[in-house]
Amino acid sequence: MKRLTKPGMGFFSFKTAWQTFQGFETMNMIRKGQLQGVAKGEVRSQVALVAQLFGVIA
Repeated sequence: MKRLTKPGMGFFSFKTAWQTFQGFETMNMIRKGQLQGVAKGEVRSQVALVAQLFGVIA
């Protein structure tokens, strides 16, 4: 996590840090194929899932 968040960056609140780390963990779960309906290594389905969750047209 230290490499991902750059140690000097810091967070302004515990809530912000918690949400950031939850996002990292969620993306790792998607990448590893631990979500139902998204297989490991299927980049297009992973992109489609993220686009659908955030309402982005992909």
